[in-house]
Amino acid sequence: MKQIYVQAQPDHIESLSKSAPIAAVEELVWNALDADAREVKVDLITNPLGAVEAVRVSDDGTGIDAEKADATFGSLGGSWKRTATQTEFGGRRLHGRHGRGRFKAFALGTHVEWRTTIRKEGGGFRSYVLSGDLSKPGVFDLDESAKPGPATGTEVNITNIKATCDSLLNAAETVQTLAAKFALYLKSYPDVRIYFNGLPVTPVIVQRRTTDYKLTLENGAEAKLEVIEWKRKFVGAGRLVFAGPDGFQLHEQSALVRSGGIPYTAYLVSPRFPALNAENALVMDELNPEVRMYIDEAKKVLKAHFVALGDEKSEFEREWEERIAALSKEERKTLYMMLKKSLKAK
Repeated sequence: MKQIYVQAQPDHIESLSKSAPIAAVEELVWNALDADAREVKVDLITNPLGAVEAVRVSDDGTGIDAEKADATFGSLGGSWKRTATQTEFGGRRLHGRHGRGRFKAFALGTHVEWRTTIRKEGGGFRSYVLSGDLSKPGVFDLDESAKPGPATGTEVNITNIKATCDSLLNAAETVQTLAAKFALYLKSYPDVRIYFNGLPVTPVIVQRRTTDYKLTLENGAEAKLEVIEWKRKFVGAGRLVFAGPDGFQLHEQSALVRSGGIPYTAYLVSPRFPALNAENALVMDELNPEVRMYIDEAKKVLKAHFVALGDEKSEFEREWEERIAALSKEERKTLYMMLKKSLKAK
């Protein structure tokens, strides 16, 4: 057994382990996607009382190369992805750059185990088990498995679960939140599949309508605003997300635009944003003059969008108009008499 020591202060690692459970799940999914996974499955294992007792995230990616484990796990802020921009084989845009994602797994439980299989250069496979415990936040154990797995990929198992993980049990809410987070990525890479407790994480299923707008700023710069209205309300709704032309999300903030109760996410897309993000300008929001121009124009269009929706008939009204139109003359008369009688009774 080999031990890997993380070059970071334990209190810094512990601070990452205090992330929200949904944020930890998102990071684990991103880690899988950054390993060229085409299929990622997130499963909650519950006890007889219905509480979460383990979380499992499995993927069919390239796995974790044990020879690079010191670089992968041993340096917080020194991730190999910091110098790369695309995944090794699929050429997809990389998400992680600082090596923090793996430590957010401890936000779900205090013990984390990575079972991973890689392809050997000469053919065949090698499998390893990496494990860490929050009681020793700067130490990971590495063991090679005697029997290699049948294919490349990684399975992350989190145990000694924290009570906050029960917030993930609302599958509809969790799927909705994940769909909003990965919407543009899944659109850019349609061959990728994400599942949560067997349910597909896809915006198409949970969205009500999508509307695209072309924005032109005062300085002549252009951007696209994609407004996705969701079928159900969720905690992460009402966000303005900045993304590059490849659909990769770079920054987000509250849109602060009233929607008449309609849950939505607004995706602002521009080829200018990756450069602004590299300059740390996006995180400054309105404090940066150029970013403020994009935000102001996006809010203007969003307000007009929801004002126009407010002038439309509600879905409830449209549904009843369609139902009444399908009734025969006699059925309409009967319905009218029933309503009239009901009103008199009041």
